[in-house]
Amino acid sequence: MATTKKTTKVETPIDERETFVSLRKSFAETEQDTMEKLKTLYQLQAADNEIEKLFQLRGELPEEVKSLEDEVEAIESKCEHIKNLIEGYKQTIEMAKADIVNIDETTAKYRSQLENIANSREYDSINKEIENQILLHRIAEKRINESGIAIEERMADLDRLGERLENRKEDLAAKREELDGIVDATANQEAELVARRDTFATKLDQRTLSAYERIKNSTHNHLAVVSLYPDNGDGTYGEACGGCFHTIAPQRLIEVASGKKLVICEHCGRIIVNPEA
Repeated sequence: MATTKKTTKVETPIDERETFVSLRKSFAETEQDTMEKLKTLYQLQAADNEIEKLFQLRGELPEEVKSLEDEVEAIESKCEHIKNLIEGYKQTIEMAKADIVNIDETTAKYRSQLENIANSREYDSINKEIENQILLHRIAEKRINESGIAIEERMADLDRLGERLENRKEDLAAKREELDGIVDATANQEAELVARRDTFATKLDQRTLSAYERIKNSTHNHLAVVSLYPDNGDGTYGEACGGCFHTIAPQRLIEVASGKKLVICEHCGRIIVNPEA
């Protein structure tokens, strides 16, 4: 008895470099499928456009907040570095003071030995050691003085940075409050738009959605799906791509108007649709 062997469909891996042009053959099997997919893409782009408008309301505030956050972090890091330097200078002073105590004790021992000198050679040798100890004492005192001066200089730097830090923190708090006010005012509208966008996105296959996202994110105006330009406002449109503004060939204009075919701008790779369709 013959057995039938089941065949499994092999899914083509999604290519992150894929464009609408490379999807043309597999875009849709029928005109109805094409029309439905174009409609979904147009609605997805419209939702993204509305979300983009909300972000534009925030203006330069997000970048300003990020810049101030980075500056505050940099100043705090520099302050921490200076504090560590000061701590190092303090340790140097303590070590030098301890050295002086040991040097003075050693010097006192050598001086006491001078009272019981047997010959001139021993006298000269002990005096040489005392001179060395005096030199070491002076070096330790110099380290203490230099470290003290360095601490004063670093403390002055710390005061200047502390004042600058407070100013930047005040600026940051003000910018955050302003940004949070705008975000809170548009939070509900943004949530609705994101939910609508997600609804349209789930209707598309992953390859088409991936191509849409790639083209949208690579263009300066974040448009992957456009209409003809200009929009005359009365249901009629011009003869140029709404993304790059290059003129479209007459035959392609007919295809766009029908709304039944995938029409891609040969200059910028965007999909051109007829909103009235």
